[in-house]
This record gives sequence, structure tokens and C-alpha cells, in this order.
Amino acid sequence: MSNDKAVLLISCTDKPGIVAAVSTYLYEKGANIISSDQYSTNYQEGLFFMRVEFSIPSLEQKFAELQGDFQPITDKYEMKWNLFLNSRKKRVAIFVSKEDHCLVELLWQWKAGDFDCDIVMVVSNHEDLRPTATSFGLPFYHFPVTKENKLEVEQQHIKLLKENDIDVIVLAKYMQIVSPNFIAPFKNKIINIHHSFLPAFVGAKPYDRAYERGVKIIGATAHFVTEELDAGPIIEQDIIRVSHDYSAAELKRVGRMVERSVIARALQWYLQNRVIIFDNKTIVFK
Repeated sequence: MSNDKAVLLISCTDKPGIVAAVSTYLYEKGANIISSDQYSTNYQEGLFFMRVEFSIPSLEQKFAELQGDFQPITDKYEMKWNLFLNSRKKRVAIFVSKEDHCLVELLWQWKAGDFDCDIVMVVSNHEDLRPTATSFGLPFYHFPVTKENKLEVEQQHIKLLKENDIDVIVLAKYMQIVSPNFIAPFKNKIINIHHSFLPAFVGAKPYDRAYERGVKIIGATAHFVTEELDAGPIIEQDIIRVSHDYSAAELKRVGRMVERSVIARALQWYLQNRVIIFDNKTIVFK
């Protein structure tokens, strides 16, 4: 049962005994380890990352005790760590503008049961995708954005998101650059889909620029949003081969297929607590 499962994410300096300490602790608590993955940047004082999924009967009742009793181990190894209950579904808000392909992909997978989350709302600066959102039974919030009211609208966004206890925000072709004021309350909780294989073709109109350069592959990148445009930690990427005779419009059409799959996978990794951020990179346990 998912009510008896949890995921532990750990990062710290690599030292002997970390895996043994974690495994022994979980064994003593009566846990059954379902999966365990680890990675070290260098076994001699590099950075160590670990993801453990485990089950314990009556876990929800024991959750606070598990966290408290684990503290001596985290202190010993100077760990950064998070413990996630699988039964606690993440609450998702999707931001969109006019293009629907990423939104439809996310909503279809959600309705199909592929995403173990609660998609709570769709937010947009245009009215175009209201019918799409409402057809899935979701509330749609329209906030027209101009240069003059941008910061005011973002404050309204923040208020709405906090009132609804949103855990993660997906910018599914939301064609606005969000400000540092919006990013700050949701650090490492905003996922964007960028329509190129970063770090190439940062910014607007990447397919036109790809066409001008005569590229032979195009791609898409899902990344966390930071104050530096299109430069946040990368979660997922993919590419597709194209031909010299593709027009800019054809590149965009093919690119949309990649964008849909990449944003869906990135959200899935996040929902399953498979992503650890360090510096400006990510470790994604798949």
C-alpha cells in the first residue's frame, strides 16, 4: 500500500559507512527497503547522493518518530535530507499561455493515472485554453499580463498558489518571463519547458534560429526556473533528428512532440522524489 511507503533523499560529503548507517537504521525501524540508489562524484571526499524507497506498517503514525530518530545520523554525516510520504500527493499548478500541446499531455497522463498527484488548477495570461482546462474538471484562472501590471499580477499568483498549498508549478509553455519576486517563494519548485536543447538557443524563437543555423537535431529541455533566464538546473532533455529540408514551421511541429514527452518525464521524476539539486545541476535517479 502507498500509505506504508516513503522516499528518503540524502546528500552529503562521501564517507565510509553512510549506506550501512541508513540501512541499519531502517532495519531497526522494521522497514523493508524497496529500492536503493546512490551516486558519488568522487569516493574520496566527493559528494554523495542517495535515494531509498521503503515501506513500514502504519508509517503515517510513525512518521514524526522516524524523522526525529534519524537526526543523530544526519548530524554525524552532515546530511541534507528529506523524507517524503508516498501517500502525501503533491499539489500541482500548471501555467500556460496559448499553446496547448504540453498542457494536454500533462492532463491526459494525469487522467490516465500516470501521475500520482493532484493537479489543482490551470493559470493563464490568455483565455484560449479555458475550455481545455474545464473539460478536465479543473478551475481556470485568467490573469491578463502587461508590462505595467506584471508585478501586481505575480503577487496575485503568489497569493492564489499559497492559498491552495501548491507544491510544484509547471510552466507548460507559459510565455512570460517570471520575476525574481515570483521565483523566491517557490525556489526549486518551478519547472519550465524550454523549446530547445539547452544551453543552445537560449531565449525566444529557438526554432527560427535553429533553422537559420541548419541544425540536424532539435530538442527540448525541462529545467528548474532561476533568476538567470533558461539557466536553471536541468531535469530532463531529449532530441529528435531533422532534415535539411525542414522549414522553421516543420521544426516547430516536430519540436512540440519532444517538448510534450520531456515535460511529462520531468514532472514524473519530481513527483516520485527522484531529483536532488546541487550547485546548478541535478541528480535524477531513474
